[in-house]
Amino acid sequence: METPGLVHGEAAPFSTALRSLINNPQYSDVCFVVGQEQQEVFAHRCLLACRCNFFQRLLGAEASSGVPSPVVLSTVPAEAFLAVLEFLYTNSVKLQRHSVLEVLTAAVEYGLEELREVAVTFGLGPLQERCIAFIEAHSQEVLRTRGFLELSASALLPLLRSDKLCVDEAELVRAARSWARVGAAVLERPVAEVAAPVVRELRLALLAPAELSALEEQNRREPLIPVRRPGPWHRSTQQRGDKVEQIVEAWKCHALRRGDTARGAPCRRRRGTLPREHHRFLELPFK
Repeated sequence: METPGLVHGEAAPFSTALRSLINNPQYSDVCFVVGQEQQEVFAHRCLLACRCNFFQRLLGAEASSGVPSPVVLSTVPAEAFLAVLEFLYTNSVKLQRHSVLEVLTAAVEYGLEELREVAVTFGLGPLQERCIAFIEAHSQEVLRTRGFLELSASALLPLLRSDKLCVDEAELVRAARSWARVGAAVLERPVAEVAAPVVRELRLALLAPAELSALEEQNRREPLIPVRRPGPWHRSTQQRGDKVEQIVEAWKCHALRRGDTARGAPCRRRRGTLPREHHRFLELPFK
């Protein structure tokens, strides 16, 4: 017996027809009240139930209880919910930068893995911005979490470049050392090697002379800041073959009492930088 062939119609008209049903009260059999604005959104039970297990359970329970529409979903904004419906009806969605995180949250809540992946990819920029803003506002608490120690180097770099971290540089250096120790243990690599991509963003010139001396001594015992080979300059490194360029540049900032000359040691103060006597010489104030 000959096997019948599978014939596909055009996808665009089919998608357009289904899109016309989104939030269309005609022929709809369920009404949602969504978001803090309590906006009514109309939909079709059979389509939602066959596309999403969350709605299959929700609408099945609502029907069996005899409770009529509307179904209240107060935690999801209307714009994000309409984006979810667009995806369920057409298997595509037009995302907006300002609402992509709400769509991502709804996708996770409703178990829509494909939509979640799309939202994450599209929303990496806004997601990173929100994460950084949260860490800037809660810097000290975040530095003490296990999550901070498990950050990748690429995730840690934008944090260390921020002027808005509410933490002093000495504490940030300690946190970077703890982060590098964990990475070194996991990757079975030296601490300084793991730390190399990120420690250049530490602003060592903000540390007082006594703190710099202590950091030099600790760096000899447990290298955190990679060793470079600049020309001989500072008395404490001149007598050794290798010099830690980043610390040398910080000493140079102290000696010259100018911040703009310390090319290897940024001098911009962060929001949480504690005042030190030499900061009055720095020419790059907090922005």
